[in-house]
Amino acid sequence: MVDHAGDLADRVWRRYDRKERLIRYAVLLVTLMVVYWAVRDIDIFWPWVWDAPTQISRLGARMWPPDPSRLGQIVGAMIETVHIATLATLLTIFIALPVSYIAAQNTTPNRFCLWLGRFILVSSRSVNTIIWALLFVAIFGPGVLAGILAIMFRSIGFIGKLMGEAIEEIDRRPVEAMEATGASKLKVIAYAVVPQVMPAFFAIVILRWDINIRESTVLGLVGAGGIGVLLQGSIDTFAWPTVATILIAIIALVLIGEAITGLLRSKVL
Repeated sequence: MVDHAGDLADRVWRRYDRKERLIRYAVLLVTLMVVYWAVRDIDIFWPWVWDAPTQISRLGARMWPPDPSRLGQIVGAMIETVHIATLATLLTIFIALPVSYIAAQNTTPNRFCLWLGRFILVSSRSVNTIIWALLFVAIFGPGVLAGILAIMFRSIGFIGKLMGEAIEEIDRRPVEAMEATGASKLKVIAYAVVPQVMPAFFAIVILRWDINIRESTVLGLVGAGGIGVLLQGSIDTFAWPTVATILIAIIALVLIGEAITGLLRSKVL
């Protein structure tokens, strides 16, 4: 009599064989060891961690109710924050577009320009906005100018990289057709490259403006203007109800910016 049950047991489907399961367990074990090593080396003071819920509730009690007495100053600082983000985004366009052109493999004049463009993009994205702000505050002093330059230098890498990728993905046939007719380089760019990347350009700029609004809210923490100046001052003076009002205003600003960018994207794209 044939043992069909034994044959069926041997034919049970398994997603991973024995070797693959052992590899997955080894990877999981190594990951857990790395996490344990990292947590141990950062020297967390665990009593503060366990006490965090109590401290959060106490801080929340001190922040409630919000204090609207400085609402005029807060609104003015929020408008300044929007100006920082908007001006920085507009200035970024004039630098990021030429850099993206030379950083794209299919439009760069030569290999030196290619690596120069990519070096600029990587350098911009490698330095955080707060670090840029600290540098420009040291150069130009505290104020809005340092904030605008910090946001601009950070945005160059973002817009330039995405625009460079969009340029690399264009259809080469219009470019080759215009080059075959003897069109100048400027005309090839204007009539064969730009029309193909315009939708991506608007989408990228709108997205970056939205990001810049969020990043501009913290620049004041290092003296680079915006709502962060009031926030840092309120924290330093333990004016927690005012801090709550500022945080609510920041959330409202971000939501408004999100709504505006969504509307613009639906109209443009």
